Formats: sequence, C-alpha cells, structure tokens
Amino acid sequence: MRRDPSLRRLSRDHHSGLVLAKRMRELASADAARRDADWAEAQARFADELEPHFRLEEQGLLPALRAAGEAALVERTLAEHAELRQLIGGGAEQVAERFAKALTAHIRFEEATLFETAQRVLHPQVLAELGALHEQAARPACALSGSVSGSGDGTH
Repeated sequence: MRRDPSLRRLSRDHHSGLVLAKRMRELASADAARRDADWAEAQARFADELEPHFRLEEQGLLPALRAAGEAALVERTLAEHAELRQLIGGGAEQVAERFAKALTAHIRFEEATLFETAQRVLHPQVLAELGALHEQAARPACALSGSVSGSGDGTH
C-alpha cells in the first residue's frame, strides 16, 4: 500500500532511525573511546530526532487509532517507545546492540502494521488533520518550545 501523504513525514523520520540503528550495531567493533563518543551522539540524535517523532505519534496518531478501536496497536507502540527511551539512557557497551535491534524492529512494525492500519481505519479528514499537525511540527524546534501549536514564526 502506498503511504498516505499525511503520514509521509513520520515515515521519512524512519530513515534516519534506521541509519542510527545501523551505526549502533557497528559499535561492537569500535574501541571504547569511539564507542562512548558515538553513543553520546546517538543519545543526542535520539533527543533531537526520535523523541519528537515519538511525541508526534503519541499526541496525534495514537489517540486517533485508539478512538478507532486499535488499542492493542497503540499499547504496543507505547511500550516500544518506553523501551527505546529506557535503552538510550543506558551505557553503550551494555545496550547499543539491544537498542539497535529494538529500534529496527519498532520502525518495521510502524511501517508494516501501524501506518498501514492507520491508512485503513482512519477517516481521510482525520489523516489530513494529522498531516497538518506533522507539518506544523516540522518547523524549527525553537518555534515549538511551548507546544506543537506554537506560533511557527521561527522566533526564539
């Protein structure tokens, strides 16, 4: 199934998540200093890229899916978000491989199941509203400091 335009931003975010997961899998062969530096970068990227993605889903897509009767998918998504948040807080040596596997599996689940279900069960108007929310959130982070419905004028 083709991706609905309203979900394309979330789907595009997944590419950077897969790149991050690949880098984390490569940490096993890195020396300790490199591993620690790369893990610190991964934590920063998680905060800058994945956490906002999770929040978008949690504030828009997941409530819409819950209202459409897809509570099991919503609960699974929330549990995976919680697991990834917990893992990224650990040390590289202990969790980098687990984080990479969990992130890859989560992205595959969202693409194959969550987004496909959303396209099937959500009304086109609901999808359009979600798309507008996603585009507003794509504006510079400083414009979003208060909420997703920030002014969007780019001022700090």
